[in-house]
Amino acid sequence: MAWFGLQPGATVLLEFDGAERRPSRAPPPGDKKALERVPIFVGSEPVSGAVTVLVAPGKKVDHMGIKVEMIGQIELYYDRGNHYKFSSLVRELDTANSLVGNRQFLFDFSNVDKPYESYSGLNVRLRYFVRVTITRNYGTITKDFEFAVQNVEPEEPVMNPSLKMEVGIEECLHIEFEYDKSKYHLRDVIIGKIYFLLVRIKIKHMELAVVRREAAGSGATVYNESETVVKYEVMDGAPVKGECVPLRLFLKPYDLTPTYKSINNKFSVRYYLNLVLVDEEDRRYFKQQEVVLWRRDVG
Repeated sequence: MAWFGLQPGATVLLEFDGAERRPSRAPPPGDKKALERVPIFVGSEPVSGAVTVLVAPGKKVDHMGIKVEMIGQIELYYDRGNHYKFSSLVRELDTANSLVGNRQFLFDFSNVDKPYESYSGLNVRLRYFVRVTITRNYGTITKDFEFAVQNVEPEEPVMNPSLKMEVGIEECLHIEFEYDKSKYHLRDVIIGKIYFLLVRIKIKHMELAVVRREAAGSGATVYNESETVVKYEVMDGAPVKGECVPLRLFLKPYDLTPTYKSINNKFSVRYYLNLVLVDEEDRRYFKQQEVVLWRRDVG
């Protein structure tokens, strides 16, 4: 439940139906505006609830209309003056009136397409919220009530081939690595193995990283940012020719999102498995392989 004050003597509250039973998520890291956990809706679910206007005893609230709007929008941090709405529906709650006591209004946004997942990244945010607007002679007051959207794909991808690749430095190093598949759900386990076919450099250790690459904007104005969200040490010490090193990385503990491809032509988010070898002189050898992440359940 959330609230904000209106003058004179009124408070507005909004509660989503079934909020106490619904999964919720914490505010994204670094999002100073989001202070409370927000309920999670699956894209096909209706968004409904109640808006309540509490009027202080002895007070009267005059207004020219009350409406509620469900909005989905994309915000690019370098373009703060512009918000790109991809979804917007309005419901009128009350016409011009005077409130002399508490009043509750029900709202229901059914059969509303919510095609994209909520996302908060380095340069872009995709958010959903219900906006309550009370129009008055001396100014319009609005307040946004956030909710999150997560879209699930309960079925395994039909095509999910393994990833195999050979990497080498001529006459110095030749390795072959294999991951069990190319598409993983967010609570999956990456299983793989690395074969050392030729080793003539002194390797100190090897690590596997999951890198998130975000591209925000379009045309000539595109901001590309990469961040390492998972780093896992696979091996400590020098391997020998013919050695096979197993890989096993659990994704569930980490803050990952599905892969996003050209969301409303505004941004994309891709994931890469980055295999890194470090020799005794701290030279780094690495190879990246793109993988697709998807959501199997909510939460």
